[in-house]
Amino acid sequence: MSAVTESETKTLTFGAALNAALDEALTADERVFLLGEDLADPAGGVGKVTAGLSTKHGRHRVLDTPISEAAIVGAAIGAAIDGQIAIAEIMIMDFIGIAVDQIVNLAAKARFTSAGRTPCNITVRTSSFGGLGSGATHSQSLEAWFMHIPGIKVVVPATPADAKGLLTASIFDPDPVLFLETNILYGKRGPVPTGSHTVPLGKADVKRPGSDVTIVTYGRGVHDALDAAKALETEGIDVEVLDLRTLVPLDVPAVLESVGRTGRAVVAHYAVEFAGPGAEIAARISTDLFGQLQAPVARVGARFRPIPAAKELETAVFPNVDRIVSAVRATVGYNK
Repeated sequence: MSAVTESETKTLTFGAALNAALDEALTADERVFLLGEDLADPAGGVGKVTAGLSTKHGRHRVLDTPISEAAIVGAAIGAAIDGQIAIAEIMIMDFIGIAVDQIVNLAAKARFTSAGRTPCNITVRTSSFGGLGSGATHSQSLEAWFMHIPGIKVVVPATPADAKGLLTASIFDPDPVLFLETNILYGKRGPVPTGSHTVPLGKADVKRPGSDVTIVTYGRGVHDALDAAKALETEGIDVEVLDLRTLVPLDVPAVLESVGRTGRAVVAHYAVEFAGPGAEIAARISTDLFGQLQAPVARVGARFRPIPAAKELETAVFPNVDRIVSAVRATVGYNK
C-alpha cells in the first residue's frame, strides 16, 4: 500500500476505527449486515463499536439477536451461503465455545466440502476482556483454539489504523475470519486513514526496528513490547517489535527475516503460554533458523491457570512489560 500522508488521516480511538470500517462496509455493499447481542442503538454494542450504525443503516442491517451464540453464528453461516456478507458479534470471547461447532464444523469446512461452490463469507467479531478484572469466564484469550482449524483465518489488530484496515479486509474475504479485539485497547488513539483502507491479511508489520533481539507479538502485546523496548534502550539493548497482525495466515517469512537479522527472539502473547500461539512460532523459528540463533527462543504468555476474580491477582497471570523486559534481558545475555 502507498504511504498515507498526515492530511489523509484522522485521529481515532481503536473502537471508533472499527466503527468506521463497519460503517464503510455497510455503505459499500448492500449484502453486508451485522448481527449479535445489543448491537442496535441505543446500546451500540458492549464496547460501543456499533454505536450509530442501526440509526444510519436501519435495524434490518444491524440486527439485535437473542442471547444464543450458536444461533448468531448459525444464522450468519446460512446467510453467507445464501450470498450475504455476515458480520457476527460474540460479545465476549469466553462465550464463543457455545458456537464452536458452527464455526469449526460448518463455516471452516463449507468451501472445502462443496468443492468451492459454497464459500462462507462471515466475520466473527469477538473481544477479550483480559486485564479488566472480569474474572475467569470473561477474560480468556482463546485464539490458539482456532489457529488449529484449517479453513478459518485468525486476525488480531493492535492499532486503530490496523483495526480499520484488517476488519475491512476480513469482511470482504471469501473465507470465514475470527476477528479478535482486545477490550482494553478500545480507547487507544492513533492516526487512521480516512476513506477506504485495507490491510492485507497475512502480512506482519515491524512496529519498531531493532538489531539485538526481535519481540514477536500481536494485539495487546504490541503495546507492552513497545514499552519494554523503550525501557531497554537505556541498557543499550536495541529491540525490534514485529506485530504479526494475523495468526492465520501466519507471516512466517517476516518472522524469519526479522529473527534472522537479530539472531534472538522473544514471543509474547496474552493467550496461555502452554500450547499457545508462541509454541508454533517458536518451533518454526527454531527449525528454520537452526544454527543461526544466538540464544533459545523465549516465550512470555499467560500462566497455565484459571484467571482469578481479583484484578490485582489477574495481573499476575497475564504477561506485562516487566516480564517481557526480563525475557529480553535473559535472551540477550545468554552465553555472555
